[in-house]
Amino acid sequence: MSLARVDYIPPWWTYWLHNFPHINLRFQPTDKSFQPEDDNYQQSLIFLGCVAAAGLGLNLLCLAIYLSCLCCCRKEEEEESKKPNSCCVTWSAVAAGLITCVAVGVGFYGNSETNDGVYQLTYSVYNANHSLGGVDSLVTGTMGSMKSGLHLHLARLDEIFATRGDYVQTLQFMQQMADNVIKQLLGLPDWENAKLDLASIADQTANIEYYRWLTYLLLLIVDLIICLLACLGLAKQSRWLLTTMMVFGVLALILSWTSLGADLATAVGTSDFCVSPDKFIMSQTKGIISADIVHYYLYCNQTLSNPFQQPLTIFQRSLTTMQIQIQGLLQIAVPLFPSAERDLLGIQRLLNSSEASLHQLTALLDCRGLNKDYLDAMVGVCYDGVEGLLYLCLFSILTACAFTVMLCAIPRAWRQIACRERDYDDIDEEDPFNPRARRMGSQNPNHANMHSFCSYSSSMGSQNSLHPPAPAVSNAPMSEYMNQTALFGGNPRYENVPLIGRGSPPPSIYSQQYRNRYSPTMRATYLSMTEEQSRHFGNDFQA
Repeated sequence: MSLARVDYIPPWWTYWLHNFPHINLRFQPTDKSFQPEDDNYQQSLIFLGCVAAAGLGLNLLCLAIYLSCLCCCRKEEEEESKKPNSCCVTWSAVAAGLITCVAVGVGFYGNSETNDGVYQLTYSVYNANHSLGGVDSLVTGTMGSMKSGLHLHLARLDEIFATRGDYVQTLQFMQQMADNVIKQLLGLPDWENAKLDLASIADQTANIEYYRWLTYLLLLIVDLIICLLACLGLAKQSRWLLTTMMVFGVLALILSWTSLGADLATAVGTSDFCVSPDKFIMSQTKGIISADIVHYYLYCNQTLSNPFQQPLTIFQRSLTTMQIQIQGLLQIAVPLFPSAERDLLGIQRLLNSSEASLHQLTALLDCRGLNKDYLDAMVGVCYDGVEGLLYLCLFSILTACAFTVMLCAIPRAWRQIACRERDYDDIDEEDPFNPRARRMGSQNPNHANMHSFCSYSSSMGSQNSLHPPAPAVSNAPMSEYMNQTALFGGNPRYENVPLIGRGSPPPSIYSQQYRNRYSPTMRATYLSMTEEQSRHFGNDFQA
């Protein structure tokens, strides 16, 4: 692990985000170092959220201007063309749907990446907290056994060996060794405060991440549902569904910009930490753990001396000396004082357990374990976490664009639906040229003898089998008759020919009666049908 520090290199996107302008609410530049407790630094992150809010206001202003122009600058019905507008609405809906699908895919990926990074961070913090808890438990247990268990056995042996001064002197030497071990253990840092801080940080981070992940999951589903329902409303031409989706589209647009501001501020703040995490950790542990110990765990270089090497060495030597003394007493004093064997064996078991605790303590205090947890946490939060936040920012931008396009397309679709309904309502129910009237007439037996203008057949057999009524004569002058014919695009060569088998007056006479009842679109359809019918009739008549 001599090159453990090289294992963590901040990714390029953290430097890119770290170089974002840090400006407080008074529009003054602030320090870019990660200082979450500083007011100016907090204001610099809030300023990024305000930038997103300004983007939301500009987006809503553009939509309001667009809708105002769409409502105020209406063209005349004669100049409207449904096909281009329909294509515009269709392509806008397709674009909004595709952008939403891409945005939802990017959002799911970003949400998963962020969750993975935060999970790796919390897992590493919990693991480090477990290591520190193990160190604290071993130190506390060893000190307790030395103070209580060893002291009790030595007090009994002191009574047994009261007549032997050399044995009593050996027991006093062992007591000094035990006090020396306790002294070295007390010299180790108190990990209790650091353990509690790590535990609270991990718990708070896990809770916040859970609600963040769940919120984004619901937001992704809601965005997708709104887009699908809007497309369904366009396909079904449902005005109430389009109106509802327009309201929800505005809310989704606001949520997109809000999430963009929150994600951007979080990404910039996290990147400020990832650029120099050791500096922040050193400042936070100041007064709790010595700087050389923190430096030892952060860098874990073989060139750095282990700050625990001396107390652990003294601990090991003291235990070895005490074991040698106990072994000698078992060989020499037990034959003379058989009652001392039980206490001597109890001290030997206590020293063996203390030696095992020493080996575990040496392994836990080694820098490689905690440094690995530190590197895993940094990789999780700075690589996966910040990368996921960038994807979530992209998701917010794409959804904002998609809902902007959708909000622009829905009013146009509304106008098209309204125009079609108005044109359909303009048709006279009693007009025999109305296809709906023909369908009603075919279903109504009282109107079974009424023939529509479009019911003509070019078959000669059908013409011979029909009894044509007397041709209708127009009372209008010839000039007015010709003008009417020219107005509706009729051919004057066939205007005065009897309409065999139709039971309806000439087109120019009937159009004079219903001229004011048709919209331009219906008149165009009427003229095309008239020309086609007149052409077929003229050919059959000449034949």
